[in-house]
Amino acid sequence: MRIAMVSEHASPLAALGGADAGGQNVHVAALAAALVRRGHDVSVYTRRDARGLPRRVVTPDGYEVVHVPAGPARELPKDDLLPHMTDFARFLRQDWSAAPGGVPDVVHSHFWMSGLASVLATRGSGVPVVHTYHALGTVKRRHQGTQDTSPPERIAVERLVGRECAALAATCEDEVRELIGMGLWRSKISVVPCGVDTTSFTTTGPVAERTAPHRIVSVGRLVPRKGFDDLIAALPSGTELVIAGGSRDLGGDPEAQRLLDCARAHGVADRVHLIGQVDRADMPALLRSADIVACVPWYEPFGIVPLEAMACGVPVVASAVGGLTDTVVHGVTGVLTPPRDPHALGRALRQVIADRSRCMAYGIAGRDRVEARYTWDTVASRTELLYGRVCATDGLAVAR
Repeated sequence: MRIAMVSEHASPLAALGGADAGGQNVHVAALAAALVRRGHDVSVYTRRDARGLPRRVVTPDGYEVVHVPAGPARELPKDDLLPHMTDFARFLRQDWSAAPGGVPDVVHSHFWMSGLASVLATRGSGVPVVHTYHALGTVKRRHQGTQDTSPPERIAVERLVGRECAALAATCEDEVRELIGMGLWRSKISVVPCGVDTTSFTTTGPVAERTAPHRIVSVGRLVPRKGFDDLIAALPSGTELVIAGGSRDLGGDPEAQRLLDCARAHGVADRVHLIGQVDRADMPALLRSADIVACVPWYEPFGIVPLEAMACGVPVVASAVGGLTDTVVHGVTGVLTPPRDPHALGRALRQVIADRSRCMAYGIAGRDRVEARYTWDTVASRTELLYGRVCATDGLAVAR
């Protein structure tokens, strides 16, 4: 198949850890690479966010990245990109019409604005669009309220994209329920989770040094919804907390300063370490150094970090929200706790750390679960089946 992936703000080439660079970037890059390994021709379209970028780049994994001239050639917050989606769609149409192979067999859009650009670009062409939301505006607004910086049109556009697409690839069962609540057809929705690189994230290999008898590691962007302050409040004695994420220099980061103030207020500042952005190659060693990897956000569309921890054989303590309720099996691969509840979180952390046998059992079960369900080749296989189904359905519709 000729597959066009559209990821307007999340380039597979971006360095992780910035304000808008995280799980979606990993997902798009790994899925594109896995589909190439399965024999497909994959191009990823992402917005040009700097001057001097080449129009097209062929990556070592064999997929092509196309930098789309939509809006100014500089970094913009993703919430400011909506006005540029018409230009993005126009470029897609022009690029496909000029391509030697013609239009793609299928378009796979990632995030709601990519979905809008994709349905505009394919209108009237007969090319089916598969869409992955990665996050939903209804959920964000419910949890963030007036702090939600999304454009006011977001939820309406998400419904429009859901109606116009041939299929929706939800990443977890919680998202399926949310999409049905938005009025979208259940028959359009398939669950295709995110995956993990099981060749990099392994149970053996280098282990980062630690400075306390026990260590908890948490990874994510430095934003309040990630729940790092709850972890600080719940930190057991004799345990250090390492928080990886944000920029390399956290000196001017207001959220980093807020978390350090929180640590001082709880009397644990000497055991809380904010280490900023960690290179992707160094992440497995950091995770393997932990007794527990904690992922305790207020809400989470999916969450790749728990999978990476499970692949490294490390138990996970996570909030019982979103995709975490699919990936983390309570009492088998880790422990699920209520979100925003430091007391329940503290109990869970203490119980797991105190029971070495339980830690080992959770780690073994976590690795087994990842190998059975969450390798990128498995995810690519499920995605490929979805592509085949929408292409076959589209062919029947054209024939009629």
